[in-house]
Amino acid sequence: MPAHDVLIIGAGLAGQRAALAAADAGATVAIMSKVHPVRSHSVAAAGGINAAINPADDWRSHAFDTVKGSDYLGDQDAIEVMTSEAPNEILHLEHIGVTFHRNETGHLDLRAFGGASMKRTAYVADITGQAILHVLYEQLMKYSDRVDRYEEWFNTSLIRGDNGRCQGVVARNIRTGEMQTFVAKTVILATGGVGQAWKPTTNGLICTGDGMSLAYRLGARLMDMEMIQYHPTTMTANGFLITEGARGEGAHLRNADGERFMVHSAPNKMELASRDVVSRAEQKEINEGRGTGPLKDSVLLDVTVVPKHRILEALREIVNLGRDFAGIDITREPIPVRPGQHYTMGGVKTDVDGETDIPGLYAAGEVACVSVHGGNRLGANSLLDTLIFGRRSGEHAAKVAASIPMPTVSDAQLRDDQKEIAAIIARPKTGRRVSEIKDELGTSMNQYCAVFRDEEGMTKGKEIVTRLREEAKDAYIDDQGTVFNQDVLGALELGFMLDCADACVTAALERKESRGAHSRTDFTERDDENWLFHLTVEQDGDGEAKLAQAPVTITQWQPMERTY
Repeated sequence: MPAHDVLIIGAGLAGQRAALAAADAGATVAIMSKVHPVRSHSVAAAGGINAAINPADDWRSHAFDTVKGSDYLGDQDAIEVMTSEAPNEILHLEHIGVTFHRNETGHLDLRAFGGASMKRTAYVADITGQAILHVLYEQLMKYSDRVDRYEEWFNTSLIRGDNGRCQGVVARNIRTGEMQTFVAKTVILATGGVGQAWKPTTNGLICTGDGMSLAYRLGARLMDMEMIQYHPTTMTANGFLITEGARGEGAHLRNADGERFMVHSAPNKMELASRDVVSRAEQKEINEGRGTGPLKDSVLLDVTVVPKHRILEALREIVNLGRDFAGIDITREPIPVRPGQHYTMGGVKTDVDGETDIPGLYAAGEVACVSVHGGNRLGANSLLDTLIFGRRSGEHAAKVAASIPMPTVSDAQLRDDQKEIAAIIARPKTGRRVSEIKDELGTSMNQYCAVFRDEEGMTKGKEIVTRLREEAKDAYIDDQGTVFNQDVLGALELGFMLDCADACVTAALERKESRGAHSRTDFTERDDENWLFHLTVEQDGDGEAKLAQAPVTITQWQPMERTY
């Protein structure tokens, strides 16, 4: 059995930053990913990364903007950690080779982003996540003596010892079908979100809630799972993301009448209000008949108001997206957009060092809930979250690993997982296909747990998820081979997504108010007196979601009305 001090599942920004931090601390490290690391979903983060690096700015201002954006559900101690450590993290990235855009004076340029009180978003055109990910992967190559890479391995289970500690994982080599037990003193989950439980979504096919579900099944708590962010500007044709950087550069949103409608919803910040505010404003235009397109289900993102030379310099990828997938030259005409599922504010509950409820198990990035995003994440805080808490998790896990012996782990979980996969492959073709269940799940979550929600709809959503969890037990696949059997992985991923969807809709039904991304038409007001707390979810003995409350940490900013 391979054995390491720190084993990291997921090789996006959170995972690679954790690996580098743990290696710098002297630990032996393994990093495992179900895709090649530079194919991780972090490449999709386009617009930039926030930090108060302008001399006129201050991390406390960044912190307050984040607290306000979270609709006061974010834990302020964690937010203070993230925002105060942000400037040094940006400088570290710049020093190791990230080619951030510079202004005419040679300093790092900053663009405006939603919910921010001033420009504080560093960027690499509109490929910021990809640029950072590639640099981190280059750095990881230098640690071949201390970091083992398991690329295209799929984690099927976490292992918990008799002492209650997480002591390793079981994983399947996607290329060969081989399964193996990996022993570790500490395990860090960096597996990303669960966007594929919605349809459409801006998330890649790999974002199936693996880490959330595996931790949940092991006994960890999930938190803030009802908080699902819809991004205001996704292409109507296919759900592809149009970066917030477009609005940061000055693009306008217009309805079918050509009206710049954000003047009604956010008269001060307009298109640069927080994402929940802009998404609701767009959906209201669509619902009230002022949408555009054949189905009247869109609004228009007008980038033509931005100088063409600036579009081609700073927004070149969305120029390509508009041309290739919508047949539109965005330098000459507006592009139809609508709100689309984008981000999971909730996840595995952790502290500021990434520790979960289970000793030895850590989480960082979108899989985790620190909670720095609360009810709504500000644009360009996601990359910052991955890097700050990825680093902190790696450092803490390495420190803990240095003080404990390597555990002894049996192959019992490996044998159980092998039996489960064999049973999936052997299922008779009498049930439904995995793809059919996934399609119904995504469509239902997008219908009943979207920008606007109510009890009737969410109750239907809950009933559908419950039925699909039963149907998934008999869902069949076609591929019975071992080499790159994506069918069997799809069946396992479906189980992960259903776990997360059930936790989401259960918590959403419970929260009887509107806060952040959780906007109920039957409880339209934020209710700080009765609902200013986190909802946590854990599995009971029957595998059902059990809810509890956790306090919101308030250090200096008391809840007030959000105005934009």
